[in-house]
Amino acid sequence: MRILLVEDEVRLSEALVHTLKKNNYIVDVAFDGITGQQMAETEMYNVIILDRMLPGKNGLDVLIELRKQGITTPVLILTAKDSIKNRVEGLDSGADDYLTKPFSKSELLARIRALGRRQSEILVNEEINIGNMRFNYIKGEINANGRTIKLTSKESQILEILAKNKNIVVSKEQLLERIWGFQADIELNNIEVYLSYLRKKLAKSDCGIVIETIRARGYCLKEVL
Repeated sequence: MRILLVEDEVRLSEALVHTLKKNNYIVDVAFDGITGQQMAETEMYNVIILDRMLPGKNGLDVLIELRKQGITTPVLILTAKDSIKNRVEGLDSGADDYLTKPFSKSELLARIRALGRRQSEILVNEEINIGNMRFNYIKGEINANGRTIKLTSKESQILEILAKNKNIVVSKEQLLERIWGFQADIELNNIEVYLSYLRKKLAKSDCGIVIETIRARGYCLKEVL
């Protein structure tokens, strides 16, 4: 699981990073709201831990902007403000959970696990609509311009991850972890084969969607303007 931590208190940030890495989480860190928002907009995370009071741009403003952009990554707000009013304000801004300082490491880890489970829940028969494409990732079908194109299981899984993270760069390693798991005996270059077939099917459907290769970073699904 990959986590974005946005926290300006250096000592607290260092302690949290140590705890998270010790529990086998991959952690990226930002120390201000502007940088944190940019990272959340351009990279794929399973959970975002967001301090409410940040330099540059406060946490709630960052959260509101992310939700406006359709970024649904679960967000855990950290704050020293423990009034009911402040909690309600945070939740109404789009937070999935709220944790007041000081807090125990065990409670933080439990809340992260809960958010991770929530993100992984599959909504049966859910469709994703992007551009001219209607993608049913349960059936593994693309519908565009009156044409239905069937995807293989792996093609559908790749498209689901990229579509749910539209305009966000997803690395080969992240695709490998999410689809095949850590212990998978598969070469990273094999992902290119699946992507090649998937790109051909997207082009054939004329759905207005492309998968761009971002050198040294990964892949990004975008609408063609």
